Amino acid sequence: MAKITIVDDEHDFTDGLKIFLEAQGHSVSAADSVAAAREVLAYETPDLLLLDLMLPDGSGLQLLDAFASRKPKKVVIVTGDPGIKSMIGSMVGDGVSYLKKPIEPSSLLELAASLDVTQPVADDIQPNCGLLVGDSEAMQRVYKQIRQVAGTDSTVFIQGESGTGKELVAQAVHDLSGRSGQFVPVNCGALTADLIASQLFGHEQGSFTGANKRHSGFFQRAADGTLFLDEITEMPIDMQTHLLRALEMGRILPVGSEREISTNARLLAATNRDPKEAVADGVLREDLYFRLGVFPITLPPLRERGDDVVLLGNLFLERLNRKNATSKVIPSEHLTALKTHHWPGNVRELKHTIDRAYIMAEADEVAVGDWIDRDTQAAATAEMGVGKSIADVEKELIMATLDQVGGDRKAAAASLGISQKTLYNRLKEYESAAEK
Repeated sequence: MAKITIVDDEHDFTDGLKIFLEAQGHSVSAADSVAAAREVLAYETPDLLLLDLMLPDGSGLQLLDAFASRKPKKVVIVTGDPGIKSMIGSMVGDGVSYLKKPIEPSSLLELAASLDVTQPVADDIQPNCGLLVGDSEAMQRVYKQIRQVAGTDSTVFIQGESGTGKELVAQAVHDLSGRSGQFVPVNCGALTADLIASQLFGHEQGSFTGANKRHSGFFQRAADGTLFLDEITEMPIDMQTHLLRALEMGRILPVGSEREISTNARLLAATNRDPKEAVADGVLREDLYFRLGVFPITLPPLRERGDDVVLLGNLFLERLNRKNATSKVIPSEHLTALKTHHWPGNVRELKHTIDRAYIMAEADEVAVGDWIDRDTQAAATAEMGVGKSIADVEKELIMATLDQVGGDRKAAAASLGISQKTLYNRLKEYESAAEK
């Protein structure tokens, strides 16, 4: 039987249709506004969408862009005006049907029978969500959460190891939110300690040395859009107080200004640390943690995503083939190696590995497994010896990882599961110690 969603603000009409269709064995949901319909459609995609044009908060046509991947088998505009098809037909295309009120029960039954839903429809099974890719149950749960929260104004706290795709989750939430402003990603680890207030909230001309003109901060740039603060635990603890106030009051104070200004930027944040441990370690304010954690999304590590590693590996290779007009493939025995590797650097590490193996392939077969073995051996060179200090072991691991990735600090940080700022700080410590 079919899944049907009715969007109409005439409750008597909707209730009557719902009772009739459910009596025929169909699953029916209803909404009486654009906002309510977005919430329903974010949760699941129906087989049949019955859509009124004139709703209290907008036009039903706004809902035709609410589907990120799988679309309804049929969209039917329900109207009392027989001429509506000729007026808007060119706007919505040929895939939309029309029914005139009052609807004959026989017409509804014919529509439902034409949907071809003899097989169960897995609404939540989608191969991607925005730029996120994966068929695993773990990722399907993430996609569902993204769709549920996207249309709200709620803060979202995205948690996951380095390289799992936290920024892609934030981008997907923004893209599905319907917000007209920009998506502004900010790496908190890269913010300058002395200028962080100016970078976030902006400053007035002459507010400090070098402030030659008025400057708009990240909050202003994300007006009507989304501000994504990556690695939030890298933000100085005193600045977190100002961030909390901005969230609670919806107002910010630019540096050097005496007047607060309103902000309507939606805030998303992310961390690769356990947030409770970050609070215990004093790098994340507890009150900010609770404010950010209104809607948490936890990304699974690649090692817990089953066959997604093969799907992603082939996807990265396909992109390289398309870019370079080649037709290289990963042999089956090397696909097994993809599935058995631990992938401490997650999807980012997988992409780097595919890139290296592709470059080094001398024929059409990409021996990914050979490069995984070399990576594992390189990481194993940082062995923990008796009598070594933790600092020494950490240094050996960092230097071995850098050697493994050819000095690529970004890749090394991802593989180690630390921020680039932390890696840079460690390397500076090693340089200073060597100079003494």
